[in-house]
Amino acid sequence: MGAARELVEPRPEGLYCAAGDFHIDPWLPVPRAVITHGHGDHAREGMGEYHCTPGTVPILRWRLGEPRIVGHAHGETFDMGGARVSLHPAGHVLGSAQVRIEAGGEVWVASGDYKRQPDPTCAPFEVVPCDVFITEATFALPVYRWPGTREVVAEIAQWRRTCQARGDAAILFCYALGKAQRILAELAAFDEPPPLLHGAIAAGVEVYRAAGVAMAATELVSDQPARGDHAGRLVLAPPSAAGSPWLRRFRRAQQGFASGWMRIRGNRRRRNFDRGFVMSDHADWPDLLRTIEQTGARRVLATHGSTDALVRTLRERGVDAHALRTGFGEDA
Repeated sequence: MGAARELVEPRPEGLYCAAGDFHIDPWLPVPRAVITHGHGDHAREGMGEYHCTPGTVPILRWRLGEPRIVGHAHGETFDMGGARVSLHPAGHVLGSAQVRIEAGGEVWVASGDYKRQPDPTCAPFEVVPCDVFITEATFALPVYRWPGTREVVAEIAQWRRTCQARGDAAILFCYALGKAQRILAELAAFDEPPPLLHGAIAAGVEVYRAAGVAMAATELVSDQPARGDHAGRLVLAPPSAAGSPWLRRFRRAQQGFASGWMRIRGNRRRRNFDRGFVMSDHADWPDLLRTIEQTGARRVLATHGSTDALVRTLRERGVDAHALRTGFGEDA
């Protein structure tokens, strides 16, 4: 691995940059944390100081309260100890960033989570040339290839109409930060009734609206009559609501899930969903390989996900690649 490994290395608290004396998305409390985005596995409570993009600031305040947060615009260079740091768009969710670190004549980039598909709710991914690239590997298998987002949203709209003809509500489970807002932004181009939102979804939607993200008009499920007929309404709810008593308010309903995991039909059957819609906020297999090549990195560290498959493929292509164990989760 050589001396290059020292610029960013795993510690019990998280990925640590000794040159700058800070951690990247630490999973245990540390004095200084550089945060790539607001999902719970990357932005946790208890840090002395959070550094992130302005787009991530309101997400951290929504999720964590009022910690000490320092915002840095995309591309702005700032010094931390002996390291020069900058944050660059990752295309994952609102405010998401890659962390570029320059020290000791080397450049490392920690990608956080990222995607390459167009998304009207966040800045598009920016390729950042580097010597060492720390990449996510959530969907790092050849089977994971994403269809066009507009095509998937059209399928969701058609499903809602089919449910309406059957007298059913169309309950679509999706992640409350990023996925729900992306669906609503794409639905704005369709002539659809306002979707109904679970309270947990609505909170994140309001954060995005306050940031100026344009989305379809919505209504709250809680504002509807208790015994109302929700037939033909699209309802967005978090995965945690699946199988919960909250579903009893819908007399008749079909249930769907929007996720990259729905690319494998067996996942839909095992989770007992009527419909699965393939939509992910992560890079698919072709985009992972394309991105790694475009960075020009001479070494690649793959973390969380199918790291073995990605490392093996990269080595076959002559890239010095290794797996890096971290405490990050796998949203979809």
